[in-house]
Order: sequence, then structure tokens, then C-alpha cells
Amino acid sequence: MPKRAVIPVPQSLDEAAKFLAQIGDEQRATEKIRSGLNAKVDKLKADAMVEDEPHQKKISQLVEGLFAYAEANRDELTDSGKTKTVKVPTGTFGWRMTPLSVSLRNVKSILEGLKSLRLERFIRIKEEINKEAMLKEPEMAKTVKGVSISQHEEFVAKPAKLEIEIATQVDKLKKAAS
Repeated sequence: MPKRAVIPVPQSLDEAAKFLAQIGDEQRATEKIRSGLNAKVDKLKADAMVEDEPHQKKISQLVEGLFAYAEANRDELTDSGKTKTVKVPTGTFGWRMTPLSVSLRNVKSILEGLKSLRLERFIRIKEEINKEAMLKEPEMAKTVKGVSISQHEEFVAKPAKLEIEIATQVDKLKKAAS
């Protein structure tokens, strides 16, 4: 098991305040690094999109041209509809039907219509566990096999002038110290 680094421990409330200030400094440095990284990633993405645009336009034009040729010669290419895929030395092209899909607008109205038409088979009732109710009756809920209710204590450090707070489970800190 590798040895842990020696961890400094404040010896007074004043030193604890200094630790908190240092945590804030380190967190701000981390945020600055991450922000810089995100800015660089965003710039790289934008540059790549600009570089990619002419290729995407050319692909669109080529696909459009290929479709125009294929559509004009569909009977010949598909042996009067017996096949849907055309094979050439450089690849394939052709036609295919997508799977059926359902799109809905105004779900509430559709549900009412299904009920009035007695088409309940088209209505799904989702059954799920009500965790909020279990939290209201934790002792009863814990009697059910597979249910556990847990809670843990956290140690929280929130440096001034930062939106973020650093929270760590106390039991994890205790394990690390031993």
C-alpha cells in the first residue's frame, strides 16, 4: 500500500481561516485553467466547423447529383423495382424505407380522444417506485427487501467570493486519515 503524503493540519482557528483562503485560491486557479481549456476547445470546434463547411457543402451537392441520376434511372438501376440497392466498385447507393415512427402534438387532447374511443390499449401507464413517499415513512420502507435509506455527513468548505463549495463525505475523509 503506497504511503500517503503528510497532510498539514491547522493548529488554530486563524490557521483554519488561512486554509480556507488557500482552498479558495486553488479553486480559482482550477476554474481559470478549466475555463481556458473550455475556451480553447470552443475555438478548436469553431475552427473545425469553418474548415469542414466546404466539405459538407460538396458532399451535399454530390449526394443531390447522385440522387438526380438515380431517380432518373431508377427502373433500370433497380431492375424495375426488384432491388433497392445499386452496387458499384466504389460503394452502394439506393432507396430504403425507414421504420414507422409516431409523432404527437397536443398529447392531452390525444389521450382524451383515445379514452373516448375506448382505445386504452394505446395508453401506457408507467409504474414506478415513489421514493418521496418512502422518505416520508423510512422505517416502513426499510422493511421491504431491497430498499435501504441512507444519509451521510459531509464536511463543507466554501471559500469567500466563490459560488462553489467543496463537500466531501465525512466517512471518506475519516478513511483517508487512517
